[in-house]
Amino acid sequence: MDADSINSFFLIGALLTAVSVLLSPMSSRLGIPILLIFLAVGILAGEDGPGGILFDDYSTAYLVSNLALAIILLDGGMRTRVASFRVALWPALSLATFGVAITTSITGMMAAWLFDLHWLQGLLVGAIVGSTDAAAVFSLLKGRSLNERVGATLEIESGSNDPMAVFLTVTLIAILANVDTELSFSFMFISFIKQFGLGICLGLGGGWMLWKLVNLSKLADGLYSILVLSGGLIIYAASNKLGGSGILSIYLVGLFLGNKPTRGRHAILNVLDGMTWVSQIGMFLVLGLLLTPSDLIDILIPGFALAFGMILFARPVAVWISLLPFKSFSSRDRWFISWVGLRGAVPIILAVFPMMAGLPGAQLYFNLAFFVVLVSLLVQGASLTTAARLAKVELPPKPLPVSRSGVEIYPSSEWEVFVYRLSENKWCIGEPLKRLAMPDGTRIAAVFRNDTLLHPSGSTRLEAGDILCVLGQERSLEALSTLFSQAPETKEVQRFFGDFFIETDVKLADLAPIYGLSLDNLADDMTVADLVVAELGSNPVLGDQFQWQSLHWVVAGLYEGKVTNVGIRLPTENSL
Repeated sequence: MDADSINSFFLIGALLTAVSVLLSPMSSRLGIPILLIFLAVGILAGEDGPGGILFDDYSTAYLVSNLALAIILLDGGMRTRVASFRVALWPALSLATFGVAITTSITGMMAAWLFDLHWLQGLLVGAIVGSTDAAAVFSLLKGRSLNERVGATLEIESGSNDPMAVFLTVTLIAILANVDTELSFSFMFISFIKQFGLGICLGLGGGWMLWKLVNLSKLADGLYSILVLSGGLIIYAASNKLGGSGILSIYLVGLFLGNKPTRGRHAILNVLDGMTWVSQIGMFLVLGLLLTPSDLIDILIPGFALAFGMILFARPVAVWISLLPFKSFSSRDRWFISWVGLRGAVPIILAVFPMMAGLPGAQLYFNLAFFVVLVSLLVQGASLTTAARLAKVELPPKPLPVSRSGVEIYPSSEWEVFVYRLSENKWCIGEPLKRLAMPDGTRIAAVFRNDTLLHPSGSTRLEAGDILCVLGQERSLEALSTLFSQAPETKEVQRFFGDFFIETDVKLADLAPIYGLSLDNLADDMTVADLVVAELGSNPVLGDQFQWQSLHWVVAGLYEGKVTNVGIRLPTENSL
């Protein structure tokens, strides 16, 4: 490659990236996923678009996509709270295994019928598009305040279901490539054990070793993120090399690091945030360039039938069957999880496998995967907000600080500075600092007023517009934000958790005359906590709801997995 070619490559790459970034605000205005914007820029720059760039290097696209996906999963794992596994681990794993297998089977049968394929070829199509995509799910759920059980299930599922899809895809390619039946069954069993077993062991073991290495190293601040990124990619590559799931491994590496006191954690997350955006833009630009839209014309009608068949039938059936053992999921939860079966980069990456293996009809598999992804992002992704509202799984937005940053007091420090701007309707306006009920282990480090740094004391009275810098830890974030931050206040938000609130140690017999409850002998001795367990099981989450007698009950407070208070909506208002 000569100097002119290199310069042209840099120019085109930087130009497409800049255009993608500048067009990203259109995502919220048009109500479509931002990933679709990046994909559209790539398509328009490609062979059939105004850009006219001819790009058909599947090996390069495969390399770029895998690298990008690894970075996205590392970042996603670091932002997943292990506490959410309490309510979501087993349902997510059921979806990641049985759910993918069921989706593959149903979609495969539809593909075989719609495109007149052998049933094994149809199953290969189903396996390629069978898993939800971590990049799409993390991107679209980021910043949304969803019911913890639903949100965590979707995130863990998307981070752990790719091994099953890879296993099914590789196995079916081997069978279609005329591997004898006995060897195929042996290959299936060994491949399954390797994919999940090695993926988990190398992910957790490698995550522990990388965590130790980071905390024992004394490096320049900017190097910790590079160490984590390179270490994660080493584990990803080693897992793939040994036959495990590198995708699962690097997700678990991120999960381990994100839930341990890690040196430079906030700096690492800040760098990974930028790297994740670059990865998403680069991956979807390359995949967009790889597509020739004119190739999709011949499969337009059956392609739509397959995509909507998967969205409206295959995915819901897989979700409802996979979640049958888990009674804590309401029908609305299951409906929403069914709808957020987002397809993204992973099916397109898997569709490259048959092309690299030289299977007959490989181009059809690739075109179908791309078509399904486009429909999924456009239909499911664009309607996510509406779906969350209809399913009642989105919680009122939490009050948050204006900004937060880590403070490296000592290695693996978990201290942060939270910045708040006081609005005029906060109760603390006009009060002296000594009157504030600050959470234990927190301090107001600075107060800014009219761009001037004050020297606060206990007698300093707060004013509207003051900016507070509070030193604390993440465990105090919710209490601090409730105290100082301002969440959007609408009538719907105000009533979400109920009209009245009661503690869970209150007996139902004491509430009966107030709310007109009819109690039998068993309910006489029950507390509100007993009622919640009876209706919702032992692992309720914030925002869980149930109807009991004439009242609508909502879990309004939670501490260390235990319900502390419940909201009650009166029957005179519309129930959710």
